[in-house]
Amino acid sequence: MRFVLVHGGFHAAWCWERTIDALQALGHDAAAVDLPGHGARLDEESTLANRRDAVVTAMQADSAEKCVLVGHSGGGFDATLAADARPDLVHHIVYLAAALPREGRTYPEAMAMRDAEEGPVELGDDFDGDVGEMLGYLNFDDDGAMTFADFDGAWKYFYHDCDEETARWAFERLGPERFGDTTVTPVSVPNFWAADLPRSFIVCEQDRSMPRWLADTVARRLGVEQLTIDASHSPFLSRPGQLAELLVRATTTTPVSPLVPH
Repeated sequence: MRFVLVHGGFHAAWCWERTIDALQALGHDAAAVDLPGHGARLDEESTLANRRDAVVTAMQADSAEKCVLVGHSGGGFDATLAADARPDLVHHIVYLAAALPREGRTYPEAMAMRDAEEGPVELGDDFDGDVGEMLGYLNFDDDGAMTFADFDGAWKYFYHDCDEETARWAFERLGPERFGDTTVTPVSVPNFWAADLPRSFIVCEQDRSMPRWLADTVARRLGVEQLTIDASHSPFLSRPGQLAELLVRATTTTPVSPLVPH
């Protein structure tokens, strides 16, 4: 199988290096994407459209084979946009502690909205994680870009189950996160909902960045039973071998209920 790996906020293709090695050791091909505004594409503008196009380009690299598309954290949003643009290129889509759009809503709304036990979706009063403390580790530039400026904060929220050498290696490579139009542009992905692609969701049991209620909500909206890994928000660094095996196993699973767009 061929895996296309999409990073989340602050990160870039480099974060998948260990997982790519592990997938290749299992006999699979894998490639990671640098989204615009990240990694080798740091100086490019970050928009919903060009992030989507970057993922599609990677998906098209081997037109003879459909890919397993993997989105981590905010990269789940970008993976969904790419799957909406070219569902014919997707064999399976895996959400690794990842976000899922809500039809007609912006990215921040999709990340904050809860499902009521009865009645319509509603905005949550809080995000449940200690976002206030986490924000204290961030710097905000004049152009609105966020940078994770404090190593202790990155280690705590992203890499707490990594050894310090690995955590510092990753921290030194973190870049700014420029949201561009993602915070204000409502997203519509009708082709994604209609395609009803094979899909999975992996929850990180030690996650300090994605609240469990949000993970549960995304998995329910995907209509899948959760797969789990006993790791922080960054299992691609702390548990790359286990993650690679889980990604392969994810492709054998099937949804248990329909997608929920709203």
